[in-house]
Amino acid sequence: MRNLVYASSVLLCVVELYGCCFSTAVTCYEDKCSDEAHTTGKRRSDLEMSKNERTFIAIKPDAVQRGLIGKVIARFEERGYKLVGMKMVHATRPHLEVHYQELKDKPFFKTLIDYMSSGPVVAMVWEGLDVVKQGRLMLGATNPLASNPGTIRGDYSIQTGRNIVHGSDSLESAKREIAHWFKNEELIEWTPANVNWVYE
Repeated sequence: MRNLVYASSVLLCVVELYGCCFSTAVTCYEDKCSDEAHTTGKRRSDLEMSKNERTFIAIKPDAVQRGLIGKVIARFEERGYKLVGMKMVHATRPHLEVHYQELKDKPFFKTLIDYMSSGPVVAMVWEGLDVVKQGRLMLGATNPLASNPGTIRGDYSIQTGRNIVHGSDSLESAKREIAHWFKNEELIEWTPANVNWVYE
């Protein structure tokens, strides 16, 4: 409203000074408002879509054995993210080899599969705004010694070979990993009671 009043005042001054009216000024202003409304609408639409973004997070065998399941879950819940799928599984070597297929040529691949198949894993799907990127930031660096205090790895682990959690590193990886670990019917659509206190 303030901008509209200002624009009207400027137009009035032009009329008073030159005795004419440039209608294009009003048209341009209206076009600008229309463009801004379209942009704002698109941003809101994008926001709604990204609020439904999902990522795959796995609590590894070392964290399960150390009793850290609750602490990892709490980090995501307290941040405001929504848990839509979770199960404890003892993953087979073939299942893990598919999950880590991008690392199959690395010298540590066998050791990684040995480690991940050594005990139960808690597989989870979390949902929320920018959750893939934020989830990775919350986990910390792959090497716990390079992770900042306050991150999950920075607070609870020391060595790369025992870095307690896995998180999808991209939207594409998240989609692939979620489909690899979960059936569609295992993912629950629900609305938390506090959703309006997390998102405006």
